[in-house]
Amino acid sequence: MKLVAGNSNRPLAEAISAYLNIPLAKAQVRRFADMEVFVEIQENVRGEDVFIIQSTSFPTNDHLMELLIITDALRRASARRITAVIPYFGYARQDRKSASRAPISAKLVANLITHAGVDRVLTLDLHAGQIQGFFDIPTDNLFAAPTLARDIKDNLDGGNRMVVSPDVGGVVRARALAKRIDAQLAIVDKRRERPGESEVMNIIGDVSGRSCILVDDIVDSGGTLVNAADALLAQGAKEVYAYITHGVLSGGAVARIAGSRLKELVITDSIMPTEAVKVAHNIRVISIAPLMGEAIGRTATESSVSSLFD
Repeated sequence: MKLVAGNSNRPLAEAISAYLNIPLAKAQVRRFADMEVFVEIQENVRGEDVFIIQSTSFPTNDHLMELLIITDALRRASARRITAVIPYFGYARQDRKSASRAPISAKLVANLITHAGVDRVLTLDLHAGQIQGFFDIPTDNLFAAPTLARDIKDNLDGGNRMVVSPDVGGVVRARALAKRIDAQLAIVDKRRERPGESEVMNIIGDVSGRSCILVDDIVDSGGTLVNAADALLAQGAKEVYAYITHGVLSGGAVARIAGSRLKELVITDSIMPTEAVKVAHNIRVISIAPLMGEAIGRTATESSVSSLFD
């Protein structure tokens, strides 16, 4: 078994390598002067089971091209099986036609990865579960819920917790986490009454005096979280936390979160945290390396991956 890391999240790749006690394979992934990607695998991978660790996070297109070119290099070097380990799958929010003549980019990216020569995909908390069906190869969608639940149990008062879905679409995810930590569930119902007006948020459930935990798969601009936190506090919530798998945090999101009434935002290292994230007083990063490492090990030995979440 070999582990190959791209440039998207080297610290996570090294943490997975340490968990498995397997060194990262020697490989060069660099740029020519005109920014074309150049890849050279510097050790023998013939007949090996190879795992490429590469999130397609910002800059998304660069990291996607790295993944495709690393795959091609390994296939031409006669690797026996190539598994793309993609902790954060970019383009996942474009999983359907949202308007006339719009693309389904998630399907296009799935096709690119498949035709490049990947034999299997291992990813984490896809934005939409049906994206698994976009791949014509085996695809395992792991869940961060056990990791998040363990952190919640270690850090928050057990008798006063309430899990909150920031929108109706995330209820299934929030319910699953609430079940794990034996907490009640509330839902933020947001709607825009008229174009150009801010969203009106209604809270379904009694959050008075509760430590509320907003749960979602992606935080990008942070606007929804900040507004939801304000709405929960207005309804009598004691404090509001947010547990999100993928911290995209684009633009001024970090400053928006830092200046908000959120007690704490907890994200995983599926996307490499920026310096701004590291110094923010109310953002904390937890590692998914043990989860990803265990799944990689089980895939290599043909053991059950789904039993990780029983």
